[in-house]
Amino acid sequence: MIAVRVRGVGVWMPGLAGWQAAQAVLREEAPYHFSEVALPVPEVLAANERRRAAASVRLALAVAAEAQAGSGIAPGAIPGVFASSNGDAAVVGALLETLAGPAPQVSPTQFHNSVHNAAAGYWSIATRSAQPVTSLSGHDGSFAAGLLRAASEVAADAATVLLVAYDLPVPPPLAACRDTCFACGVGLVLGPADGAGPTLLVAHRAEAADPDAGMPRLAALREIAAANPAGRALRLLEALAREEPDAMALGLFGGQVRVEVTPCSAPRGSAT
Repeated sequence: MIAVRVRGVGVWMPGLAGWQAAQAVLREEAPYHFSEVALPVPEVLAANERRRAAASVRLALAVAAEAQAGSGIAPGAIPGVFASSNGDAAVVGALLETLAGPAPQVSPTQFHNSVHNAAAGYWSIATRSAQPVTSLSGHDGSFAAGLLRAASEVAADAATVLLVAYDLPVPPPLAACRDTCFACGVGLVLGPADGAGPTLLVAHRAEAADPDAGMPRLAALREIAAANPAGRALRLLEALAREEPDAMALGLFGGQVRVEVTPCSAPRGSAT
């Protein structure tokens, strides 16, 4: 198994607007209230870039910036892994409608927002970073794929890596083929396992995962985890917020990514 340390966290999901506010809910110290509010404005983007950026870019950069701020590392100073199942389906859908219409002239702004590495590109531009960034997709296992990739980079290069997983609702008619709900984003800054901080042990296994093994403990959050690939991070976020040891299996195609969490301080409870 690969051991990595969590150095920073960012989150934006219904009722979990930012890591500071989310922790009390995930610990069940505050009630959970479902609410979908306007996406945050990523301050790292210049005004001109904000106007051009798609919703998926704004979501990804907001959680990326929050995670890096929590880590104490300057934005763009480390490599990144950006994981999204669908990219920006609203932009792709609009492009397809344009191409199917009587005047199939594609907007350059729409086109560059439709590519899968749009969020990673905006991040590199906004932070003036020359660090390598990987963009990937793994269907419902996109968060698991991103976590495995980021952990592998930490182990291979003894480096600190930013992981960002994000997905937005898929509008009709594409929703008939790939139904995805809510706006969900999570950012994690992962580093070598030395030093203080919660530790993750990450490994890929060939056997299929039990669908319930990666679901959040809080029943109110299970709908989000089931409806959005980035929501699959919720069980891990619960363990980090509660400072509890835990183990989970995140499905990745026909296999699984096994994650074991060891908190950095005395546990609030024990895993079951």
